[in-house]
Amino acid sequence: MASVSSEPTVRVLLVEDDARLAALTAEYLEGHGLSVARAGDGTRGLAEALRGGYDAVLLDLMLPGKDGLEVCRELRARSDVPVIVLTARGEEADRVMGLELGADDYLAKPFSPRELLARIRAVVRRARGRAGPATRVVRVGKLALDPGARRATLAGRVLPLTGHEFSLLYALAARAGRVLGREQLIELAGGSPEEAFDRSVDVHVSRLRHKLGDDPKSPRLLKTVRGAGYVLAAEGE
Repeated sequence: MASVSSEPTVRVLLVEDDARLAALTAEYLEGHGLSVARAGDGTRGLAEALRGGYDAVLLDLMLPGKDGLEVCRELRARSDVPVIVLTARGEEADRVMGLELGADDYLAKPFSPRELLARIRAVVRRARGRAGPATRVVRVGKLALDPGARRATLAGRVLPLTGHEFSLLYALAARAGRVLGREQLIELAGGSPEEAFDRSVDVHVSRLRHKLGDDPKSPRLLKTVRGAGYVLAAEGE
């Protein structure tokens, strides 16, 4: 008798104007148990993403109608659904821009479908709160993080974090006062090792500082240790 998986189906929205690439990508993902909806331009993609019900949005940058960066900006202002940017633009600045606008991850074209699947599963795990075994509420000074509710507050104010940002901040808070290297931090947050070797970690940390109200030129909470990584200041430091 065939076993039935207890895992909920992962629903993905693919916003891509290249019909052939979209069809091949959808076929691969569906062959691995994902449910894939498609939109061929930015305007329709944004409207569909805002209807809700998706576990992740795969977003091309070069789109007719609204381009991918504008879609990402508008989507992030109204939704915390995980976004993975897919781009043929090889320049680092374009990838960083997507992350600064709130994307959780990116993948440059041409990409490996297997790697895309792995990244989708990683952002969905983080969003569903299953990036690791952590269950306890962590408090560092006025900062409190509840992994069960995926909720972070600072002095009672709820912080509007993406799933990836929450996972990174939780990893740092649970080890407050300890320096975490990029590779270690990404591993603890449930990401892929490749992320440690580009600027994505730095961009996510920059966004976290902004949301924490930390001075980027002289941060008091989330500090950079040159050549080593990042540390969240322990209470009283």
